[in-house]
Amino acid sequence: MPLPFLTADRAFDDAGKDAALPFDDRDHWRRPYRPGPWRVAAAAVLLLLASFVLVAAVIIAFAGALPGAGVCVGVAALVICAAVRLLRVGTWVSAHGLRHVTFFRTRTVPWARIAAVRTIQQPVRWLGLPRTVQGQALTLVRLDRPAGERATLLTDRGADFLARRTAFDRAADTIEVWADEYGRTA
Repeated sequence: MPLPFLTADRAFDDAGKDAALPFDDRDHWRRPYRPGPWRVAAAAVLLLLASFVLVAAVIIAFAGALPGAGVCVGVAALVICAAVRLLRVGTWVSAHGLRHVTFFRTRTVPWARIAAVRTIQQPVRWLGLPRTVQGQALTLVRLDRPAGERATLLTDRGADFLARRTAFDRAADTIEVWADEYGRTA
């Protein structure tokens, strides 16, 4: 009995490969890895919290306190925005450059200003918390900064790659290849 819904987006043989499709446009910003389970779980919990706040807003609105319902809707909108932003956090690449998205800030560096992108062994933050552990980090060295200054793009102990060592290696290699390919031509 064939199950066509299992192969709707790709064949089983290609399921392990994350190769770009030939029709993909390299001018669009893309994250060369999938969000990790810790990041997705945190966003799901935030969206669950937002749904409870929205239900509370409906109950408060039916009770007749419209200003209170408006405050609840505003809080729910902020929580939803935080969940979406949490899912967008990461390193994005395109033919234009490299974009590092954090929760509060986004920095874009054109390929012409990038000296090197390297994977190094160093103390890294565990899940973004203040505690540091020994791990690997993908770092960015810019031409317009002092020689010793490096920006950390990815770590193997972050929310995307905790307990996913091969995913970190594949993502770091992919970003290094993008930097190597577009850094020389810029």
